[in-house]
Amino acid sequence: MIAAPRLGFGFWSFIVFMLALTGLFVVLGVWQMERLAEKDALIAEVDRQLVEAPYDLPRSADWDRIDLDVYAYHKLTVTGRYLNDRAVLVFTSLSEPRGRFGGPGYWVMTPLEAESGGIVFVNRGFIPQSAEAGFANAPGPEGVQTVSGVALRPEAAGAFTPVPDKARNIEWVRDPVRLAALAGIDGPVFAYTLDAPAGAPGALPQGGETVIEFPNNHLGYAFTWFGFALLTPILLGYWVLRQLRPVAG
Repeated sequence: MIAAPRLGFGFWSFIVFMLALTGLFVVLGVWQMERLAEKDALIAEVDRQLVEAPYDLPRSADWDRIDLDVYAYHKLTVTGRYLNDRAVLVFTSLSEPRGRFGGPGYWVMTPLEAESGGIVFVNRGFIPQSAEAGFANAPGPEGVQTVSGVALRPEAAGAFTPVPDKARNIEWVRDPVRLAALAGIDGPVFAYTLDAPAGAPGALPQGGETVIEFPNNHLGYAFTWFGFALLTPILLGYWVLRQLRPVAG
């Protein structure tokens, strides 16, 4: 004897759950597409800012009141004197150098005392690890300097970021607050660092190595969520057909 299947609460609950899951996947896919549009707009805006005429560094008296986002990824011009004896090395690894030198090394972060007041840390460029000892005794730029560099937001220290190496004057992130603490600088410090442009070929520090990258995997994530949204009802339909099969009594 063949009997019709009994469709109880569990049957309908599972259908509702799978349909809700499908809806969630669609929402997540749409959200990723919106994030993709936002990221594309951000990249386009940064590319535009990098080719615009530089802004002048605001006066230090205004630093607490300005909208810092206006200056992020934009070129800034500052005039002042380098405090070469307060330079800090920040460890890095330059995997795709534009200049001659690459690999493990350091950013040379030198504080510049601006004529308009305050301190700005200027990333004068990269030096390889092999040049660390020699650079410590090399003279830096003297006199009044005018620098037009790209303003970059501070790098955040993570849970596994080492403490500064005070003996060797080495830091691990380009954060003006940490750099100023290691360099022993008091007074106002600009919240962003400046990346100096490239100098003469083969010269150290090797400037012009600014890399601005924004992870942009949103399209792949969107395809993944939409794929799940397509697959889920297919699997649900297969399951429903199995449940509706007559059963032998």
